[in-house]
Amino acid sequence: MQSLIPEKNKLGLWTSTSLVVGNMIGAGVFLMPAAMASFGSIGLIGWVFSAMGSFFLAKVFSNLSKMLPHATGGPYAYTRFGLGDFAGFLVAWGYFLAVSCANAAITISFVSALSTFFPLMATSPAAAITTGLCTIWLLTFINTRGVVTGGRVQLITTILKVLPLILVALGGLFFIQAKNFTPFNGSNTTIYGALMATATMTMFAFIGIESATVPSGSVANPEKTIPLATLLGLLIATLVYILGSVSVIGIIPSGALKHSVTPFADAAVVIYGNNARYWVSAGIAIAAFGSLNGWTLLQGQVPFAVANDKLFPVIFTKQNKKGVPYVGILVSSVMVSIFMSMNYTKGLVEQFRFLLLLSLLSILIPYLLSAAAYLIIKAKQKQTHGLTGAVVLAILAFSYALWAIAGTGKDAIYYGFLLLMGGIPFYVWLAYKKNNAED
Repeated sequence: MQSLIPEKNKLGLWTSTSLVVGNMIGAGVFLMPAAMASFGSIGLIGWVFSAMGSFFLAKVFSNLSKMLPHATGGPYAYTRFGLGDFAGFLVAWGYFLAVSCANAAITISFVSALSTFFPLMATSPAAAITTGLCTIWLLTFINTRGVVTGGRVQLITTILKVLPLILVALGGLFFIQAKNFTPFNGSNTTIYGALMATATMTMFAFIGIESATVPSGSVANPEKTIPLATLLGLLIATLVYILGSVSVIGIIPSGALKHSVTPFADAAVVIYGNNARYWVSAGIAIAAFGSLNGWTLLQGQVPFAVANDKLFPVIFTKQNKKGVPYVGILVSSVMVSIFMSMNYTKGLVEQFRFLLLLSLLSILIPYLLSAAAYLIIKAKQKQTHGLTGAVVLAILAFSYALWAIAGTGKDAIYYGFLLLMGGIPFYVWLAYKKNNAED
């Protein structure tokens, strides 16, 4: 089933790019310099390492989007085409559940950011839950109004949240003090150990590089738009990450930085004065809001694509008059609402954190399997041109994805594996129904 969206109402280059940038740059990035301060300025090299690994993955997604330009579902579609129904189903199953958990965490970040302006959010669970639910369902409504509407919100929020980061990143270059970059390695480990630790921390900031590939059926001229948006989005995010970190580390001494709970806001105060703290805090709230919007937009696309292949219930193929596969969005928003509320309910906080741990692996598995499927799809399409380069790219991307998975820790791997295996009975039932229908 193809999308009902007219060509003129599809996502263009800048909205697709904002989807990548907006989904990658969340509220957590504003805290990253403080989290990495104890390691020293070696953390900047960790950023570069993660950016290089993410480039290999982005290039794989870029090339796959040219080979399969109308494959809605992104990593799911690539995995299924290259590795078969079962592998594709596991990617879709884990991705759908994992992003629902992630959206709940993003909602909590948004409510937390608002507490700067409305202290009640930090003290009243009822106020926090109400605000979170209103945010979730507002964005649900927006994204059921069509991809153009959701795309416009994404473009606007991406600009608004990147702006304070750029102002700190560029303005801070004039306030840098060289002494603040010492020590180079302030950890108690070797340089290699510190580099691996910081690279592991920063790699999570690049999750979302696949975002432009997921709604490919809703993208205008996808064979050109998606590859460019993917690489352009990665470039913008990388520049913001690295330049922002250089400025914050160069302005705030490491001893103070490691104890800062608002490193970008603290740097902004030095550059622009006390009032800057508020617009950086607003940027954090907008970052969370925009990221939640982007992931909500994607949440209808994956189950829509899977259901079209008869690997999810057929109800997920339903589209409204705007051509939006709304069932997936609605189901996901219900799940996000439940998960978010758990965080503010006494006795359920640990269960929510467990769900986040459970879903972490499922965010990274699609990267690994897409890299594995890349050469297989190239062989199926009998593309021999540039084969050596493709083999090298696939190995580098696969290796980085595997390293990223190892970096999540043994608990995330164990529980993530359980989450993926939990979908097998569902797959068996759907496969049985599919075979009976064909007979």
